[in-house]
Amino acid sequence: MKFTLGWLKDHLETTADAAAVADAMTMAGLEVEHVSDPTVALKAFTVARIIEAVQHPNADRLRVCQVETVDGMKEIVCGAPNARAGLTTIYAPIGAYVPGLGVTLVEKPVRGVVSNGMLCSAGELELPGESDGILELPPSIPVGTPAANVYALEPVIDFEVTPNRPDWLGVAGIARDLAATGLGKLKHYDIAVVRGAFASPISVRIEAPEMCPVFAGRLIRGVKNGPSPAWLQTRLQAIGLRSINRLVDVTNLIAYDRARPLHVYDAGKLVGDEIVIRGGLHSAETGAVEHLIALDGKTYPAEASVCVIADANGERPIGLGGVMGGESTGCSDETTDVFLESAWFDPIVTAQTGRSLTISSDAQYRFARGVDPASVIPGLELATRLILDLCGGEPSEIVLAGEHPANPEAFAFDPAYVKRLSGMDLEDDRIGTILGQLGFLVKAGETGQAEPWTVTPPSWRRDVEGKADLVEEVARIVGFDHLPDVPLPDQNPSSRGVLNPRQARIRLARRALAALGYAEAVTWSFTSQKIAALFGGGDERLVLENPIASELDCMRPSALPNLIQAAARNAARGHADAALFEIGPIYPGDGPKDQRTVIAGLIAPHPARHWASGGTGKDGADDALFGLKGDLMGLLEEIGAPVGSLQLAQGQNRDWWHPGRSARLQLGPKTVIAEFGALHPRVLKALDADGPMLAFEIVLESVPEPKAKSKTRGAADLSVLQPLTRDFAFVVKDDKATGDLVRAVVGADKTLIEEVRVFDVYRGAGVPEGSKSVALEVVLQPREATLTEAEIEALSTRVVAAAAKLGAQLRA
Repeated sequence: MKFTLGWLKDHLETTADAAAVADAMTMAGLEVEHVSDPTVALKAFTVARIIEAVQHPNADRLRVCQVETVDGMKEIVCGAPNARAGLTTIYAPIGAYVPGLGVTLVEKPVRGVVSNGMLCSAGELELPGESDGILELPPSIPVGTPAANVYALEPVIDFEVTPNRPDWLGVAGIARDLAATGLGKLKHYDIAVVRGAFASPISVRIEAPEMCPVFAGRLIRGVKNGPSPAWLQTRLQAIGLRSINRLVDVTNLIAYDRARPLHVYDAGKLVGDEIVIRGGLHSAETGAVEHLIALDGKTYPAEASVCVIADANGERPIGLGGVMGGESTGCSDETTDVFLESAWFDPIVTAQTGRSLTISSDAQYRFARGVDPASVIPGLELATRLILDLCGGEPSEIVLAGEHPANPEAFAFDPAYVKRLSGMDLEDDRIGTILGQLGFLVKAGETGQAEPWTVTPPSWRRDVEGKADLVEEVARIVGFDHLPDVPLPDQNPSSRGVLNPRQARIRLARRALAALGYAEAVTWSFTSQKIAALFGGGDERLVLENPIASELDCMRPSALPNLIQAAARNAARGHADAALFEIGPIYPGDGPKDQRTVIAGLIAPHPARHWASGGTGKDGADDALFGLKGDLMGLLEEIGAPVGSLQLAQGQNRDWWHPGRSARLQLGPKTVIAEFGALHPRVLKALDADGPMLAFEIVLESVPEPKAKSKTRGAADLSVLQPLTRDFAFVVKDDKATGDLVRAVVGADKTLIEEVRVFDVYRGAGVPEGSKSVALEVVLQPREATLTEAEIEALSTRVVAAAAKLGAQLRA
């Protein structure tokens, strides 16, 4: 929607400039997109008169002119063919920026003669008109008159209209809101009733009241059509509309001035004496629909859902109601009798018609948003008066069919609600004044009574449905910049940070795995039911009713299948040596507490071929598995798991793990912290993945939270005494975990034993079958005094006794 500042001042008594108007509109909730002010661009340009024009001494096509300007007499070199003595034109001084050329004038010689300015053409000033020579103006215009005044140039404001405010599609509606903000005083114009000289020979019949509840019109005969006067053409052209003729320009003017679309029919081209409003027709036998050749020259089908204006007893379509008129009854310069239409068309029907026929006319844009129903007769009277003033003629009486929709209903409103909802502390009188200026009818309770007001919205504000809408109206008129700034109440935030322990662990795990060289994968929480069954899931209760894809129809019981498939996709694209991890949910069941968070990692050891691996490119499988175990243990230690208390159990993993190359870490038989090892070849084959693949999966909820750590470090406990070592070799059953033996030895004396390291595992001669020899290096750290032989022997005895409890015997 565009309008000029002068047009606004026809409705608003104000001294504000375009910038002030745009600021006030913004504060009132109107979204200003652009302000174009040609008066600023042409500020330096004024009217001048050529006193003398002689041939340039050094150029055949140049003339040296003596010019009377606002700055006095100036000598200017001009190359225009029409430069002559006595010509009144536009002058640009030195330093002026010429918009059509994109240059700033400087004083410089032109073929040896200094030019002290420039005489301008229409193109150089970006004005309409011929640009072959300099501008020729009437001699009566005084020298020094600003060029903007000569061409009646005005600032143009362009803003976006929200769908709920169709009244802003008229300049009068914008002026009403700006007057309420205090920018100026609204000018009220009474629309005079034009008395008809005769009864209208053309009647109106509405067959589709759901499409057009009310239709008014009148015949004006004896009009003289033709080009519009200059003021009307200038006003329309300033907002981008092309002047057509007086009759059509009047309807366009009122559409933009009062948000009231109208239409004029050439009465001499109407067939019959009745206009019918109906839905589109189609043949029941052939299914063909009727068509209309519209004013834009295009042919449009009129389905039953389209509102059609028809003549010839309702048989011939002559317009699409609320959208566009037909070519057959369009007005031309030869029109002498005109039928003027003012109606109200249903917004939904009009919007659907525009979408289905891809028409977006000014009328359709306004009717689709909801034109003021009460403007049907006033709009008709205003257009009649303008047509009579510009075209002459004699009007008939108004013919009216139907009735406009009821006005919005009144509702109760307590002015105290303004402060409650917006925080603005306003007097009741101020609130009532704002609502009254916006057109609301406010009826207060009796004096001394604490009764709420009764507020009736105006006919053009059907978007207001309750008290919250009224608060918004008051707030935007006062200005959203006046809303009070109130800090949020203090919630006493915890000093421990914003992350809970589980979130903090996830962050630590993500960083630790990335530092180890793993790449994070983000996959779906779904998989196929068939794959879920391979990993202990696939329950019917976990199958999705509306999956996003057929292969993602079940909640995943583990993060491993998605990682396996991701590694397989990488391998298929030439990147077989993958190291991936994912932190996310799994769903062992469908209960609210069944969801678990896991940290899963996977490696597919396929390094490039190297001479050190015999040219095969395959490192030892055990090396990769022990590397994975090292990564797992380091990760658990990083997130605060009790690594020293974990038990390693083999042969108890679930069936998607390799039975001989996998294990699990647990705190007792019931609390499983993690499973790790090689994945079963059967599972990899089912997922179309090449092995080997090694993985681990930690259930985060099973990892006990570490005790809160003090923010300050304790004193370093460093002994001044030299440590010493003792070696032990124990024979133990093959099925006993070496880690259990290490923990037992450490527990023999936690004060003196600093560390226990495994340095050899032997099977063979001298060791019974089914057993193994585990060699341990025990590091002893004295604290108070150097150990005596007796103390060392006593400690050795305790170590052997602790190992014996696991069935380990000291090797002879």
